Amino acid sequence: MPLLKLKPRIELKSVREIELMRAASQLVALTLDLVGSMVRPGVTTGELDRAAESFIRAQGGIPAFKGYGPRDNPFPATLCLSVNEQVVHGIPGSRVLVEGDLLSVDCGVQKAGFFGDSARTFAVGQITDEQQRLLDVTARCLDLAIEQMVEGRQLGDLSAAVQQHAEAAGMGVVRDLVGHGIGSKMHMDPAVPNFGRPRTGPKLLAGMVFAVEPMINLGTWRVTTLADGWTIVTADGAPSAHFEHTVVVGKDRADVLSRLN
Repeated sequence: MPLLKLKPRIELKSVREIELMRAASQLVALTLDLVGSMVRPGVTTGELDRAAESFIRAQGGIPAFKGYGPRDNPFPATLCLSVNEQVVHGIPGSRVLVEGDLLSVDCGVQKAGFFGDSARTFAVGQITDEQQRLLDVTARCLDLAIEQMVEGRQLGDLSAAVQQHAEAAGMGVVRDLVGHGIGSKMHMDPAVPNFGRPRTGPKLLAGMVFAVEPMINLGTWRVTTLADGWTIVTADGAPSAHFEHTVVVGKDRADVLSRLN
């Protein structure tokens, strides 16, 4: 989501609300597992999207992304499927995946009035060592951010954890897009940047829920938007990776709602 400018008003979720979000997030995780099992050379992004929508609806969920956005250009699909230099918001269609591609899959679900959101980047067949390093670094960035999501720390602590790990590996941290609060709406306060300084920003309290989503590039951090108004690509054409979880701030440790039980 775009970086929010307003002073954040961060909701604390009740136990009941968290469990409803867990149900939505678990459905997201199952959907990502399904899509991951289908990723191979020769499959189209449209095939993956149709399978995901059918599965979500069969489980009583509603695709959260389909129809989202401005009235004159709503997002047309269930999944954001972004290939190689596409960072996020890629539109599924006739594109055929080929050996060596990276495919970032972002999925959101509404169920019983609450949302879950998660993303993974998959290798299509064999990839290079450098591509694999990008996946490993990005996934580790997410883990390090989640480790910071305990009461008493500050939002800047998790942002700094992502930035420090990615930049130490020589990779670019996307700044134009951020994670977000989530609950009864897909996008809520606060914005959750993947860059920042420790011990800055709002204090974290148990019951806050964030969608934390490092977007890390093998080259520059700079990005641009394609003519479709949705697909965001790296400015230098280098590959990008995207991992995301829906996470509850805890008293002693975070609770990752979109990690399968």
